[in-house]
Amino acid sequence: MRATDERVVERFAKAFRMSDEIWRRHANPWSVWTRFAALPALVVAVWSRDWIGWWSLVPVSLVVVWLWVNVRIFRPVEPPPRQWTAKGIYGERIWLHERPRVPAWHLRTLRLLALLGPIGGGFLVWGVVSLDLWLTVLGCTVVVLAQLWRIDHFGWIYDLATLAADNTAEERAVQ
Repeated sequence: MRATDERVVERFAKAFRMSDEIWRRHANPWSVWTRFAALPALVVAVWSRDWIGWWSLVPVSLVVVWLWVNVRIFRPVEPPPRQWTAKGIYGERIWLHERPRVPAWHLRTLRLLALLGPIGGGFLVWGVVSLDLWLTVLGCTVVVLAQLWRIDHFGWIYDLATLAADNTAEERAVQ
């Protein structure tokens, strides 16, 4: 990861105060899926500016608060995770904090997927600003699909790291 990317990720983690406990809560499938549900809610909240004017800041604020609270209210997932979403979040943590354990080809794929998010986000913002339903739907779709694909890769990273750790433990036991 480039130094700039690392700083952005670090700031994000600090803003959300992502402790070990919060990471485990963040991995709860209910937390993951309700965060996905927050995107359409945010779109409708922003879009509501056309109907309710400045009052749209109330639902926008509620969605932002929900995203902050979300990673704190669900029961933590203790290792080893079994669900696809939980493995994805645990893999994301490996990607963030234990980069040498991540195969190079996964890093390349994740960089590509990291580009798709902002591209989708651009269409999404353009659609919401111009109140264009099709651009908004296109943007939302690209953002969600890119994030699902990233979670899938993170889950794969988790499985590979776990397998490598198990093999290392077996080798030590044999010696």
